[in-house]
Amino acid sequence: MSKQFDVIVIGGGPGGYIAAIRAAQLGFNVACVDEWKNAKGGPALGGTCTNVGCIPSKALLQSSEHYEHAGKHFADHGINVKGLELDVAKMLARKDQVVKQNNDGITYLFKKNKITSFHGRASFVKAAEGSYEIKVAGAAEESIVGKHIVVATGSNARALPGTPFDEENILSNDGALRVGDVPKKLALIGSGVIGLEMGSVWRRLGSDVTVLEGLPTFLGAVDEQIAKEAKKAFDKQGLKIELGVKVGEIKSGKKGVNVAYTNAKGEAVSLDVDKLIVSIGRVPNTIGLNAEAVGLALDERGAINVDDECKTNLPNVWAIGDVVRGPMLAHKAEEEGVAVAERIAGQHGHVNFNTIPWVIYTSPEIAWVGQTEQQLKASGRAYKAGTFPFLANGRARALGDTTGMVKFLADAATDEILGVHMVGPQVSELISEAVVAMEFKASAEDIARICHAHPSLSEATKEAALAVDKRTLNF
Repeated sequence: MSKQFDVIVIGGGPGGYIAAIRAAQLGFNVACVDEWKNAKGGPALGGTCTNVGCIPSKALLQSSEHYEHAGKHFADHGINVKGLELDVAKMLARKDQVVKQNNDGITYLFKKNKITSFHGRASFVKAAEGSYEIKVAGAAEESIVGKHIVVATGSNARALPGTPFDEENILSNDGALRVGDVPKKLALIGSGVIGLEMGSVWRRLGSDVTVLEGLPTFLGAVDEQIAKEAKKAFDKQGLKIELGVKVGEIKSGKKGVNVAYTNAKGEAVSLDVDKLIVSIGRVPNTIGLNAEAVGLALDERGAINVDDECKTNLPNVWAIGDVVRGPMLAHKAEEEGVAVAERIAGQHGHVNFNTIPWVIYTSPEIAWVGQTEQQLKASGRAYKAGTFPFLANGRARALGDTTGMVKFLADAATDEILGVHMVGPQVSELISEAVVAMEFKASAEDIARICHAHPSLSEATKEAALAVDKRTLNF
């Protein structure tokens, strides 16, 4: 007889494992099925984020930033480094250890919350008597049954048409995190989050990096003023970003990759590189789910159709994270996971898409929440703007990193905060204050009146709020 569960979560990434934990906290008998494998073939909970995404990329960003600081910036602090050497193998080993610590942490949390973990690929078999039968194809195939199913199968890297990933020369985010030696020349197609972060890692370590972007504008989703400030910093660092290009034929061989493209001027260019990273977005991961067996509705992209509460077209089947509509962000998936578990328990889960923060972990970091200035102009909403540069912030000067600014956008009549945009040091941490403020419908004046520690980078947030009323104190 199949094992019976109140809730079965398919996928152990940020959305899935958080949904499983919250459901267990609420008293349900929970199972989670996940197929990620570690180097030894064992389970590796955490999904794309932990294994080949957010966590390992941040580990390499940190290591590469240390290397660049030691080689270029320590001298400014009176620290002279001689004989600086780079050990890529050790850097990658540290990255792998960070990943393992996160894998092990989730395994511990599952045991703590009495969640049954299955290692293998899950697929629907049939619906029967108010429950769903799920097949787990792992080391040994087995069948489990759940009253509620939460699909959290995530997404996969999108390949260029006709150019599949080989993870040797043509790399997805996975292969980009496993390059064994620093490529002399590296190209990236796509200037989104993954492209800029991976480009930054290998540029710091010595690669000649070219980023090819098809759109005519840089970081079109980011506030235009912030995007321009970021590009100015990247240009200064030596990251070559070409906009408005049209990529043509890509040839991969023993000596590397040749990328043919047409630049913004209409000129034909042939670029030879050692490695090519393709980061042109991600696609929902529903292949092999056998959705048709139970009539689970998918859209034309292969994503699962859900309503505002993450309900699918089937009773008691839910879907969250990258496999549904909305931004493909780990923290968005987590919030949906908590909300769905609480809805299953008859509570009222809450996810506000308008206050989901976005972060790009380059140097300078880029972070934002809410609407951009161009969005407000397009909608015709009257607004006020205030900015404050890190150049005038005492803590940023002490850090030796004064690049960037904080920008507030507030309603012209009510002063409600409509968007906050940042580029500069550690803004991935600073953005949370803006998220809290917007969630509580705060005004710019509210932030301007709150005492911030001195000296701190957060004072730039206060000063930008003051700038909305044209009364900055330190600029």
